[in-house]
Amino acid sequence: MPYEPPTHTVERSIRATTGARTVAGVDEVGRGAWAGPVTVCAAITGLRRPPEGLTDSKLLTPRRRAELEPVLRSWVTAYALGDASPQEIDDLGMTAALRLAAVRALEGLPVRPDAVILDGKHDYLGVPWKVRTVIKGDQSCIAVAAASVIAKVHRDRMMAELGAASEDCVDFAFDANAGYPSPVHRAALEERGPTAHHRLSWSYLDALPRWQHLKKVRISAEAAALESGGQLGFEF
Repeated sequence: MPYEPPTHTVERSIRATTGARTVAGVDEVGRGAWAGPVTVCAAITGLRRPPEGLTDSKLLTPRRRAELEPVLRSWVTAYALGDASPQEIDDLGMTAALRLAAVRALEGLPVRPDAVILDGKHDYLGVPWKVRTVIKGDQSCIAVAAASVIAKVHRDRMMAELGAASEDCVDFAFDANAGYPSPVHRAALEERGPTAHHRLSWSYLDALPRWQHLKKVRISAEAAALESGGQLGFEF
């Protein structure tokens, strides 16, 4: 199905209305996985014409992504990657883990961006970052599309290497599913239980009676304060 290629329209608008000189596109991968980190890429592209065929990584075949990713790494002005581990996801929750990974990526750039284009409708970054959220930004914005491809290839490669390097992970076929649900992944979980690389606060454990005792329940900051006898602070 034909698609409209991404453009610099949003970036140009941000530059014109805010005076920003450096704009980074940010996208994540791994949010819905059962195992592995959530990975965020921040990419700065300027206003140059992108490599042909650039679009949201989900619209590209694995082969095309693998071909395009090294081209993008050489083409972008700068990029950086940030991860939040399964343990951090369990401890903090996904929104806070996404912010942690995104901040790690943004702070890894050689220059701090004046503004950020964030894929999606929710601003999980917040202050002090100046954020413009764009639904389907990975399809419409060049910098976000570049970030999506780099992040996807990086995380897929990481998960494949993890599956090959760890005996505990061989049966989970991370090279094929990257930690996302799949029949092989589900079967391995039922038989062997989660590994140290699985997210233990995820609801998939509810369907695995044999391993439900491993599930982590994250306590909110408010509940933790009450449990410890502390008082909640309020601003008036």
